[in-house]
Amino acid sequence: MVSIDQHVGQPDPLGMREATGYMQIENYGIIGNMHTPDFDSPSVFCRLLDKDKGGHFSICQPRGVHSTTKQQYLPSNNILQTWYICEIGVVNLVDFFPRPKAIKQPMARDARRRPSGAKEDLKKWLVRRVECVRGSVDLDLELFPAFNYAQDPHETEVCQCGPDNSKAIVFRSKGLELQLDVTIDYDDQDGAACPVIKFERRKSEKGLSEGVISKFHLEEGQSVSFILRENPTGKDEILTQALIDNIQDETGSYWYNWISKCKYKGRYLEVVTRSLMVLKLLTYEPTGAIIAAPTFSLPEDFGGTRNWDYRYSWVRDSSFTLYILLRMGFTDEAEAYMNFISDRFRYSRTEDGALPIMFSIRGETKLDEIELTHLDGYRGSKPVRIGNGAASHLQLDIYGELMDAIYLYNKYGKPVSWDQWVAIREIVDYVCRVWKGPDMSIWEVRSKKQNFVYSKMLLWVAVDRALRLSEKRCFPCPHREQWMKTRDEIYEEVMEKGYNTELNCFIQSYESNDILDSAVLIESVTAPLVFFIAPNDPRFLSTVDQILKPPDKGGLTSAGLVFRYNHLRSEDGVGGREGSFSMCTFWLVEALTRAGSYDKNYLVKAINIFGNMLNFSNHLGIFSEEIARSGEQLGNTPQAFSHLALISAALNLDRTM
Repeated sequence: MVSIDQHVGQPDPLGMREATGYMQIENYGIIGNMHTPDFDSPSVFCRLLDKDKGGHFSICQPRGVHSTTKQQYLPSNNILQTWYICEIGVVNLVDFFPRPKAIKQPMARDARRRPSGAKEDLKKWLVRRVECVRGSVDLDLELFPAFNYAQDPHETEVCQCGPDNSKAIVFRSKGLELQLDVTIDYDDQDGAACPVIKFERRKSEKGLSEGVISKFHLEEGQSVSFILRENPTGKDEILTQALIDNIQDETGSYWYNWISKCKYKGRYLEVVTRSLMVLKLLTYEPTGAIIAAPTFSLPEDFGGTRNWDYRYSWVRDSSFTLYILLRMGFTDEAEAYMNFISDRFRYSRTEDGALPIMFSIRGETKLDEIELTHLDGYRGSKPVRIGNGAASHLQLDIYGELMDAIYLYNKYGKPVSWDQWVAIREIVDYVCRVWKGPDMSIWEVRSKKQNFVYSKMLLWVAVDRALRLSEKRCFPCPHREQWMKTRDEIYEEVMEKGYNTELNCFIQSYESNDILDSAVLIESVTAPLVFFIAPNDPRFLSTVDQILKPPDKGGLTSAGLVFRYNHLRSEDGVGGREGSFSMCTFWLVEALTRAGSYDKNYLVKAINIFGNMLNFSNHLGIFSEEIARSGEQLGNTPQAFSHLALISAALNLDRTM
């Protein structure tokens, strides 16, 4: 994650950090190359979770300098560009992880192993290039690493870099060594002196070890590149500005060529392509896994305890992800992700046939939840957690998302194999055995299990898609009659127990039959292709109408933003407040769009809510998990589910309008 020191256009570049020690969550962007570093590796810079001990790497103008900051991604790119603009000069700062224009690598088929020799030409570097494009500027650099979630001390060595040696700093901890290289570009023919970059070791006030600072001056046309990388073994590679220029050009070409494959050309092109670029950055290429978010423990309420680690791959995301990748034309990514999921449902099930709800990027299932008590948390939001205790939850809805993903991939991607079908039959037989039981469902409650309506609907999807797949492919289905009987029983039960005839809406659970839950919007939206109920069915429409009401009138919508449920009335075992859910708001847009095919009044509402929701992205087009009552972003960011739901809503709204 990369931050800027202010809101775009605001005059006080350090106001928020001066006041609280923290920047707002929406002031952060993301860069990456789908490899470096592993998403779940221990942090080195996490000032976002502890302003004093977390560690940071900042390049900005000195305090007290009045400037305007602008930030954007380069067009059709994931190279981040930040401008510092003041009366006497303008600075352009570019941040990226290198990505060669073309790399030959075998498709990751088994997520339990990394392809040998893969990405040998992929450089594990963080490149930060600063250039003065007008006038002259003074700049401050601060580099304070905090290894292993700010738990490991390190040694700091300042080296003498020059024309024949780009190595400037080495940081050595017990588990990792990092090296900072510096390259300078200037025209010695115009009489300007070469910029001087000198580093001074400085003890962090509350950190474990020393960092470095540097104050330097640039004239127009001069630039300096700072490259942070793992300390190279053997002979040191001397980095030059020409090499950095070439790497930046190749990285830009890679991203431009990748997004050019997008099939969508509709009216929401800009937000859709940015969301696709975000999703690509959340991909771990060696295995094909796609994570929920690259951050951990960003709170769902400032100062609250709802702080979770999202750096893992959820089975629940599979249907949404494959649907979007296939619709948008990214077949390689869809195949890699399907291979990852296929290995999971074939090899990772328990003895009784259950499938874990989430996996690490390497397919591991042991994700022990640990509290990092030495970190203060974002704006005092404790505890800071790594790992995820929900990994052991029983969440039966995942079988519906999984089976819908398989069905979609067989239809729009590649045919399902016999071995995959055998595993599918075993999964559906398991579903038929357990569907009547309670679970913890999509919201991963940490209280008692309940018969959640969302889970029942998705269990119906699991059996329905398996039956459709068997018919489409003429696969043997020894338990077809039992599957059909189960599918019908689930539907009948949901209509009988999952709908409150007094409130005229579908409910959260059989036990909580007076509590509304926005997850039931999935019953008619088109991604995944659930189609549990027709969009003109009175039961569906009355549920949508109820959700549209404000919370104080029994609904879930406030200022055009949708809450997942009323946390004051629903006992989820967590406590504390939360914001509105970005994903749920996009689900409402899609539900209204579907209903709008029959009643244009719903379509008008869909257009208005969608337009309103787009205002809650940050300046880079990034959506977090939630939106606070103050309008600030909350929760881990960027959130894959939010962007998947945005793309799906945009596609179907565009098609219906």
